[in-house]
Amino acid sequence: MEQVMMIFVSLVFFELVVSAICGNTLAPALYLFGDSSIDNGNNNLLPTLARANFFPYGIDFPRGSTGRFTDGKTIADFIAEYLGLPYPPPYISMGSSRSLTGINYASASCGILPETGANFGRCLNLRDQVNLFQNTVEKDLAEMINNSTQLCEHLSKSMYVFITGTNDYISKYLGTTYSGTDKIYQSISFADLLIATLSDQFKRIYNLGGRKIVISEIRPVGCIPRISRGNPCVEELNQMVTHYNERLPPLLKTLTSTLPGSTFLLIRSNSIEYDAIKNPSKYGLSDVSNTCCRSNWGNGSAGCVPLSTPCQNRSQYVFWDGFHLTETVHSIISSQCISDRSVCTPVTIEELVKM
Repeated sequence: MEQVMMIFVSLVFFELVVSAICGNTLAPALYLFGDSSIDNGNNNLLPTLARANFFPYGIDFPRGSTGRFTDGKTIADFIAEYLGLPYPPPYISMGSSRSLTGINYASASCGILPETGANFGRCLNLRDQVNLFQNTVEKDLAEMINNSTQLCEHLSKSMYVFITGTNDYISKYLGTTYSGTDKIYQSISFADLLIATLSDQFKRIYNLGGRKIVISEIRPVGCIPRISRGNPCVEELNQMVTHYNERLPPLLKTLTSTLPGSTFLLIRSNSIEYDAIKNPSKYGLSDVSNTCCRSNWGNGSAGCVPLSTPCQNRSQYVFWDGFHLTETVHSIISSQCISDRSVCTPVTIEELVKM
């Protein structure tokens, strides 16, 4: 029976590889790491206030309120669709299930630093997420793909997407009051700390077999409604995040040159989101300051009020709730990253899958 199972698993993997080669999928798997920007349900089963598994979240998503912090699809969902892969399931809800096509480890309210997000309850910080990926590689994938060469091929051809860091600034650097008066680190020193911590986790992914790694900039936090409260963007806070974003390109260039066979791709999401806020008509948008869903400003999260009725013209809005973008903006960022080198650099996702 064991031999039959091994043969079956080998055949499944063979079909996966053949499918990728023949064009049905552009990568064997998609692995996701980050925060609420791409969390699709991990926090549902964690003891935390940071959850989105209730209406009106998911009003435009076919499966309803899954735990995505938006009205519909996220950047990760659009990338998965482009790759021809199913949406990676949230790790926490998988139980004994396994997936050969990717997993989502992202966790809302958490960030790059271990202590970020503690004020909302339990979440998976970046180190936790990479630990879970390590368990996936060494236990689940090693059992499903009982051939070291095939396993290495699977890991090296798969894509790894990271969208994280915003919470480190909002809840850790600025503090829960968002006043900027309780800064723990100087802005540049804090950026250096985040970059060093991120670099360590990237190297772990590489040592586990990952080669195609995508990282997004931190958003223009001064424009987030929870921060601006309907006023113009707080440019001082946007500048603070710039210290981190400016350090990403040299980090990725260094990693690509020192880790053989690797490619690190940067999503310039900060500039797109900021441009969408300043020039909304360029993207078919009209409302850049209000939230589409009625937000609960009193609980510290600025999330949607449960069962409230959201706006009707959701495709016109930049912000879904007090923190998160609408599906429309997620679509704008992901579609441009797939084919535009000015948005994803030094190569596009379209070029990355061919490498």
